Amino acid sequence: MRSAVILSGALGSGHDVVSSVVGRSLEAQGWQVRTLDCMALLGSAGAKLGDKVFRRITAMPGLYDGLHFAHFRRGGAMVRAIDRAATRRLVPAVRSELAEEPTDLLVATFATGASVAAKLREVTSPQKTVVLCTDVDLYWLWVWEEIDIFLVTSRAAAGTVRRYAPRARIQIVPQPVRPGFYNAPDQVSARRELGVPDGAPCVLVMAGGWGMGPVEEVARTLGATGVHVLAVAGHDTELKSRLERSGLACVRAFGFTDKIPQLMAASDVVITTPGATTCSEARVVGRHLVILDTLPGHGRENLQHQLELGDADACGPSAVEVRAVVSAVLEGIARPLPSVVRRAGEWPDAFTRALCSLGLYEAPVMTAVEDSRPRSLETLSPSLV
Repeated sequence: MRSAVILSGALGSGHDVVSSVVGRSLEAQGWQVRTLDCMALLGSAGAKLGDKVFRRITAMPGLYDGLHFAHFRRGGAMVRAIDRAATRRLVPAVRSELAEEPTDLLVATFATGASVAAKLREVTSPQKTVVLCTDVDLYWLWVWEEIDIFLVTSRAAAGTVRRYAPRARIQIVPQPVRPGFYNAPDQVSARRELGVPDGAPCVLVMAGGWGMGPVEEVARTLGATGVHVLAVAGHDTELKSRLERSGLACVRAFGFTDKIPQLMAASDVVITTPGATTCSEARVVGRHLVILDTLPGHGRENLQHQLELGDADACGPSAVEVRAVVSAVLEGIARPLPSVVRRAGEWPDAFTRALCSLGLYEAPVMTAVEDSRPRSLETLSPSLV
């Protein structure tokens, strides 16, 4: 049985969700899969410090923007020092794990995981290495010459890989989305289960696993206008408690929940931060996005990409701004919204083609796609760009 190791990182929930989709796809084809959390491998103190620092700097947009655009994109001395400090501990830890249980494939879904995979490849070569990034702009820490193939979800992302590795092997793949979103109920059924009236305006408000963003303010403001609000607080138990004490009958609070497909199906609009995972899930269910411009750095790049994809509007972080935009969107909606039929196999098929191109399957399924690479950079597989 072939073995794969996924290198993830528990900063929010996005990386973990992507890793779960990758793991499920591999297991469905008979692979033995285990996931290593790079944050946990830093040790308790290191993980807590990294979590605290990331939360703090994302709460200071000017600082995070400066770090992202002036340092992480350029791969300057400060970022290289951060990388050295993290991988000095992570590389031996992962190498020890692989010595105990060798693997055929390393898949990095986390920027530091990509660095670890590349550094391991320098000293040991049995396993193949894959980097999967769902953001629209890969910064320096994601891209290393030693990686066998980069999986990205847009042409723009492919271009950012070549900024750092011009001859990298790249494949554009669909967004990896959990199966439950392809099987989401129709709006009438979802509303009946949640107790939302059929003809009432309803929105889902969420801001990732950490609940970072104006979830409470938006929920209260919209709820006060009679809009039914399904508000997800994520792991923030205090936020969930405050939402439950809002006194507004139209506001219903949820903590970290596996009912997001049902909540999206019941809603008319999904209000969220510009995380690629949540936005992709909402698109699979067929819901219009109102994206809060609250996540600096790579969040601003993701926001612009989502707007370009359509069926999305941008909004500032104040509840008044959100109310104005959401009200305008709701006016144009006729309920019940139709169910959207999307094929769940697009991601697994694309992922399989990527593994075939690395020689991990004997009979690759070759599907022709448009090739955007200069002829001098072509590979043998028509599924690569």
